Amino acid sequence: MSGHSTYVPKHPAAKWLESRLPIIGLVHSSFVVFPNPRNLNYWWTFGGILSFMLVSQIITGVVLAMHYTSNSDLAFASVEHIMRDVNDGWLLRYWHANGASMFFLALYIHIFRGMYYGSYKAPREVLWLLGFIIYLLSMATAFMGYVLPWGQMSFWGATVITSLFSAIPLVGDAITTWLWGGYSVDNATLNRFYSLHYLLPFMIAGVVVLHIWALHVPGSNNPAGIEPKTEKDTLPFHPYFTAKDGFALACFLVFYAWFVFYIPNYLGHADNYIEANPLKTPPHIVPEWYYLPFYAILRSIPSKLGGFLAMFGAVLILAALPWLDTSKVKSASYRPLFRIFFWIFVVDAVLLGYIGSQPPEGGYVIAGRILTAYYFFHVLVILPLLGRFEKTRPLPASIADAVLDKTEHPSPALAG
Repeated sequence: MSGHSTYVPKHPAAKWLESRLPIIGLVHSSFVVFPNPRNLNYWWTFGGILSFMLVSQIITGVVLAMHYTSNSDLAFASVEHIMRDVNDGWLLRYWHANGASMFFLALYIHIFRGMYYGSYKAPREVLWLLGFIIYLLSMATAFMGYVLPWGQMSFWGATVITSLFSAIPLVGDAITTWLWGGYSVDNATLNRFYSLHYLLPFMIAGVVVLHIWALHVPGSNNPAGIEPKTEKDTLPFHPYFTAKDGFALACFLVFYAWFVFYIPNYLGHADNYIEANPLKTPPHIVPEWYYLPFYAILRSIPSKLGGFLAMFGAVLILAALPWLDTSKVKSASYRPLFRIFFWIFVVDAVLLGYIGSQPPEGGYVIAGRILTAYYFFHVLVILPLLGRFEKTRPLPASIADAVLDKTEHPSPALAG
């Protein structure tokens, strides 16, 4: 599917470089003339938005690291120093802190779009798995970054989550001690998390390159869920999709800037403006919003080991979607039952997030257990059964027909 490069260097220096390292031709074939399905909608723009957000987070993170002090006695004060004394330090910090939330907002939209349109199905299983690795690395990076301000919620959040590893039989205590660098969350823990928080974004960038490479082999999926057959089904990436992605990014940045400049602390927690105190536990420990559904699953299981396994299982099970969803039809647009259950699953995930933000008592515990049970039931039972028994709608003969809504020529092999 890689686009054939029509790049012809004219300058002697460009000709010399292209004959020895055809990097410009590679970029031209991959991001200029690369053919994309002509029916891609705005849900497909979040891949580009995520790329921008990753670069933005790396740049602001590197500059913030120049002023941050990774010491448990000085970390909290160094963050205040950034906010008050560094030129535009407040902007850098708010841009970076809210950038994590914006990154995960775009990432969850990207994931749910892939689930809705079946972008994890063959021949894109490796593409999905690489995206899943990016998700895992992003969650680890964000968690370690949240610890760095060394406020109350940072300290106690790190204590709660890292303590979960002690539930693993035989090796749990050793793993927890290694994570802490001692026998409690302290200066060694902060230094380890700071080092990893700085390193992991560059690892994410490397996996993103593999992700884009894997995308360019089969090409993008599309809302119809059928592969391009002729040139009429595709358009070159530039200028059609660069313009579309650019407009979507501009709109996203307006939304992002609104948080940064008007409500920069809305997604944070007030207790994190109190310096970490190992002797005083906050009344209600909550993680950042993008962890809340899994935090609710953790708290729904009365056993510490069971909660640990359920929480990580809820994340890891997403990697198996290409094999759990047995339907031959990709797009929910042609799967009426799947579409209903998909939106039930989305509501379930959102409600789990709400439950995770509430105290673990009374009706919240019961609701959390019901929602947790449905989460696993949907992935492990409903998805495989739908693939076997669901009656799907006829697929259009081509992407061009789907764009023109010419559904009177279905593909019989995939219609049942």
